[in-house]
Amino acid sequence: MLKLLHHHLDPSSRLLRLIFTEYKIELELENASNWKRSDNLEQIDNGAFVPVLLNDKISPLIGPLAIIHHIEDNYQPQNNSLIPKEPKDRAEMWRLYDWIMGKFNDEITHYILEEKIGKREQRHGAPDPSVLRAAKLNLKQHEKYFTYLFASRTWLGGNDLSLADFALASHISILDYLGDITWVEGNEIKNWYSAIKSRPAFRTLLSDKYVGMKASSHYADLDF
Repeated sequence: MLKLLHHHLDPSSRLLRLIFTEYKIELELENASNWKRSDNLEQIDNGAFVPVLLNDKISPLIGPLAIIHHIEDNYQPQNNSLIPKEPKDRAEMWRLYDWIMGKFNDEITHYILEEKIGKREQRHGAPDPSVLRAAKLNLKQHEKYFTYLFASRTWLGGNDLSLADFALASHISILDYLGDITWVEGNEIKNWYSAIKSRPAFRTLLSDKYVGMKASSHYADLDF
């Protein structure tokens, strides 16, 4: 069976868990952390970071893109791929993937996780309120852009669910777990998140528990 070294609140790990579950691929999970270097990472490679996919038939695959391409090459469903077939749609999906896993992560999720989780795991003190405020201000700007996109689309990349939706959902779910999103009734982003949160693939994330830090009160609520 495939094994994924992951962290419960790592967005790339969450993205892959969503993909595996959506594709109905059996997966064993093993906890690891980029903040606390453990033997399960060091034995693979000194530079290894979560997520890592382990399989007896292949060398360890490190990082989301290597694992995504492996999934698509070997396990892609015939009529339910998260990668669009049309070149134009596929280009838009990858553009948004890069925006979310790069720009969104670098300006928001990375800072919040470093302050709230990284410092906790490394025992480096309390979160810096000024860093958290800056990340939340950045979040408001990104929310405006996504609201603009959802005003004319059913899903983030167009009319069909795609990898871009799962990428954004992986980040949003973490911010929601940590209580860093204020949901506004009727907002396009809330409507989209409600729809994707209700998918069977999302159930595994909604049952997540990070030791020592409770999820926000509405995290697992489908009617939030």
